[in-house]
Amino acid sequence: PATKATSGHDENIPFERMCEIVGTEIAEDLRARSIAIYNEAWIFAEQRGLILCDTKFEFGQRDGEILLVDEVLTPDSSRYWPADSLVEGSEPIALDKQFVRDYLETLDWDKTYPGPELPEDVAANTTRRYMDVYEQIVGQPLE
Repeated sequence: PATKATSGHDENIPFERMCEIVGTEIAEDLRARSIAIYNEAWIFAEQRGLILCDTKFEFGQRDGEILLVDEVLTPDSSRYWPADSLVEGSEPIALDKQFVRDYLETLDWDKTYPGPELPEDVAANTTRRYMDVYEQIVGQPLE
């Protein structure tokens, strides 16, 4: 689990802390939902030649009902690798925003707003990676 940070990245917290914040019953329910969604998505991706390495889910609550909110299982919220790119001792091809992060790490930028403009090749390569994930999951090109 993680909590929303006021700035920067979300803060990972121990499950026990989550129980303190939302109560044990809700925390256990959220954990069970998260694992069930992940397991189903992992199998679905695997059947399409992808490995779903990690992901995040954001939940909310309205009128006492738990809601899954925000994006789910996209390359912005998940890390996908092509299964055939796994070779021991090498870094798999990341079909997510890691390509942009890697580029940004090469810059002298203090990570404050506004961010640097991405070069056309970085934007195009990132778009291609997102499209690859889409096409493998859906089974056809985006029209």
